[in-house]
Amino acid sequence: MTAQARYEALSSDRNQFLQSAIDASKLTLPYLIKQDEDNSSHKTLLNPYQSVGAKGVVTLASKLMLALLPVQTSFFKLQVDETSLIGEGLDPKVRSDLDLSFSKIERTMMESIAASDDRVTVHQALKHLVIAGNALIYMAKDKLKLYPLNRYVVDRDGLGNVIEIVTKERISKKLVEEMFPQLKSMVVDSEESYAGTGQNNQCDVYTHIKRDNNRFIWHQEVYGKIIPKSQGKAPLDTNPWLPLRFNTVDNEAYGRGRVEEFIGDLKSLDALSQAIIEGSAAAAKVVFTVSPSSTTKPSTLAKAGNGAIVQGRPDDIGVVQVGKTADFNTAYQMIQSLERRIAEAFLILNVRNSERTTAEEVRMTQMELEQQLGGLFSLLTVDFLVPYLNRKLSVAQKAGEIPRLPSHLVKPTIVAGVNALGRGQDRESLAMFMQTIAATMGPEAIVKYINPEEVVKRLATSQGIDVLNLVRTSDEVQGEQQASQEQQEQLELTKQASKFAQVSQAQGQPDQPQTPATPQQINQPTQE
Repeated sequence: MTAQARYEALSSDRNQFLQSAIDASKLTLPYLIKQDEDNSSHKTLLNPYQSVGAKGVVTLASKLMLALLPVQTSFFKLQVDETSLIGEGLDPKVRSDLDLSFSKIERTMMESIAASDDRVTVHQALKHLVIAGNALIYMAKDKLKLYPLNRYVVDRDGLGNVIEIVTKERISKKLVEEMFPQLKSMVVDSEESYAGTGQNNQCDVYTHIKRDNNRFIWHQEVYGKIIPKSQGKAPLDTNPWLPLRFNTVDNEAYGRGRVEEFIGDLKSLDALSQAIIEGSAAAAKVVFTVSPSSTTKPSTLAKAGNGAIVQGRPDDIGVVQVGKTADFNTAYQMIQSLERRIAEAFLILNVRNSERTTAEEVRMTQMELEQQLGGLFSLLTVDFLVPYLNRKLSVAQKAGEIPRLPSHLVKPTIVAGVNALGRGQDRESLAMFMQTIAATMGPEAIVKYINPEEVVKRLATSQGIDVLNLVRTSDEVQGEQQASQEQQEQLELTKQASKFAQVSQAQGQPDQPQTPATPQQINQPTQE
């Protein structure tokens, strides 16, 4: 079976998800997802009557990208696998040197990601996930490529593991003729089949990816023939094809988007916004009426300028009024309620407009919003961050950018996403615990019952900071305190000796304090 036949066979299972994604896109970002057969590049898109959906999608996608790929810090950490040491601990000095080397590798990888356009593609993929619930990323050696839902089909097993992917791309036929002259006859035949459709200068290229035991293999086809040198393969853990889902449903190969969960509110908001806009336009129209028995002619009234004097009676002239203010207020109140619900669903921070709004209130509101998507962070960590990191490390090692890491000793750990959210909760809980003790038992209770060293370690852990050779141990602190105390005592003795000398001078005793004689001086014979 050719890749095209397989694509058409799997498209039937995708149709309902694609239609839901198109409906969600019409209410948020209409340009993002279109029909599979819609290939017109100059089609006029209908814009929704509200922008709350678009703002929510962009805001949520931006928050997810910063949580998964933070700008200032690394989203992963290289560590030594303790289970592979078989009970043998590492020397602290060796561990410190390893952590320093790992830190250099982490910085090299983050600089490579920052220099590429990975974040741009990931942000676009996250917008597709929020709206359509599905996106496919292909990790090439130098950049990422995004496939929207209308350009690929996927098949999964009962556990949700990918077993087959087929993508569809449209390229120029001249490019196929130049790169593959042996396919020129097929290009001519396809031009005859596409005659009259306006698409006779393009052709479809299919990429067929299949799972083969512990690896993925793929090839590309055009006109039912395999393109030369298009075959590829990769192990499961470094597979460059990443099919992402926003929400998973059992026995479904595709995911569900965030917009689909709140499609009712978005439809209601769009309809009410349309009614308010059209009603306001009708209410803003000014139309005068003139009584048939009036001495004032309509033409005189129409030609009169601003501030002009016209002969007539005011009772003969009236203005058409809509009189729907109360109805508009009802619709406007419902719009405000819908906007508030949608803003909370898409993590749009609405700070209470008050003079007494504090920074603590804003921070707590933001944290409550972020905790709503804890499950989503977990899913994206497994489906995106882990394979993305494995592929990046594999490509960098093969290119010689970083040294080869033994997989049985070095284990990369994700520290972003849900892990960062959990550490943030630990930090907040610890700070609240300390504040509660200080408020109920007094500040002296903290000094009496709390171990400062353990507090520092837990705060560093919640911030993702390694305390090795950074925070002093209790023995080092005690040693420094003892040295400081001895230095203080020596300083006091010096001050006392200075005061004693001043008192002796004041009493007329110029005798200088004699230094004790050394044993050599005592044993020397005196000279007569």
